[in-house]
Amino acid sequence: MFYRNALVDLRNWAEKDTRKPLVLRGARQVGKTTLVDEFAKEFDVYLKLNLEKENDRALFEQNLDIKNLLTAIYLLKNQPKTDGRTLIFIDEIQNSPKAVEQLRYFYEELPNVHVIAAGSLLESLINRKKKKIEFPVGRVEYLPVRPCSFNEFLGAIGETQLQLVHAEATIPEVLHGKVMALFNTYTLIGGMPEVVNEYSKKQDIVALQDVYESLLTGYRDDVEKYAEDSESRQNLLRHILQTGWAYAAQRITFERFGNSNYRSREMGEAFRTLEKTMLMELAYPTTSTMIPIIGEKSRAPKLLWIDTGLVNYSVGIQKELFGMKDISDAWRGLVAEHIVGQELLSAEKRLSYKPSFWVRDAAGSSAEVDYVIQLSDKVIPIEVKSGANSRLRSLHQFMEKAPHRTAIRFWTNPASVDVVTTPGGKEFTLHNLPFYYASKIAKLVDVEITGSV
Repeated sequence: MFYRNALVDLRNWAEKDTRKPLVLRGARQVGKTTLVDEFAKEFDVYLKLNLEKENDRALFEQNLDIKNLLTAIYLLKNQPKTDGRTLIFIDEIQNSPKAVEQLRYFYEELPNVHVIAAGSLLESLINRKKKKIEFPVGRVEYLPVRPCSFNEFLGAIGETQLQLVHAEATIPEVLHGKVMALFNTYTLIGGMPEVVNEYSKKQDIVALQDVYESLLTGYRDDVEKYAEDSESRQNLLRHILQTGWAYAAQRITFERFGNSNYRSREMGEAFRTLEKTMLMELAYPTTSTMIPIIGEKSRAPKLLWIDTGLVNYSVGIQKELFGMKDISDAWRGLVAEHIVGQELLSAEKRLSYKPSFWVRDAAGSSAEVDYVIQLSDKVIPIEVKSGANSRLRSLHQFMEKAPHRTAIRFWTNPASVDVVTTPGGKEFTLHNLPFYYASKIAKLVDVEITGSV
């Protein structure tokens, strides 16, 4: 396994005085189990349970008190009790609601035992009516696990020194061309751990085709489990998983999505089901330039899939991207916008975080800024575009309304800073950042507090 940055989050969790059982949340095949297996090397005892296995699951069905349950786990795994650090990993926990209930007692009665839980279909079962999974409120904490970031990709392919300086956003400009080329490769293949691992071994993009196909087939096969109670709902999900990749980074409408006859209500429910699995995000627009950032659910959302590499493979644009120097030129700029969204998500540790973008609240207006994020107490606009500053018309409209003077543009060139004047005469600072810094905004941009309008 190559190094995953989430190991730092796991270590920080393990050292907490008020540590709670940790639930890893994420789509299938993002590396949750492998991550915990690697983390377990830092413990004296590792007790791994897979609740797809009857013997492991039966432990939780016997209504044992928590201390006897712990003893039974040690015995089943043939491990001696020790005063050293112990990690219990309950994988596929969605197969036993009673195991979910027991997490509260690990927290209340066995706080010295480290407990992590995960499940490949967990997301689709949480809060579902017929097969409800409810984690004890206030007794567990969560960590999202997503595909590999560009920083992790650098480590996986052996560029460990570049990985270190990238983490601190201190890459020398003389290396910009090399890093940009590596980022373009990352954009092409994506961040699914199995894809990155295979590429790190062979450096052969053609050899990845079977991996992409296997991942996509696995997601399609899961449809019966996501909607086992309704064949019509399964058909809706299949339709999205077959056609939806072609709408990546674009605003969508649920009514007759993908040239279907499906109506808005049923299609919207299907999209929200897949969103729960963390296979996709529906980024909703906001019309405000001030916090809080609240997406307007009545407006058309932007569709962001779990991984840009899967999008490229599904849509058939890998050949177009191969060897391209400026990813802004690929697929009408949608690939660049999608990978920036993926990197913004990779920088977020909050499970509640939802990406958003800005639209002008005016009848007939087409003004749209690709993303907005909160820095300090300001809403900062982000554009994903190359070219002259005069082309950033939507950004100018945002900045004329914003109570600050800071904006961001991602492009293929080295980092620079421009002072730009809007048509209305307001000056603002435009931070031009190379694509490979999309996850490092907080390290590179200081919000200018002065200059309210």
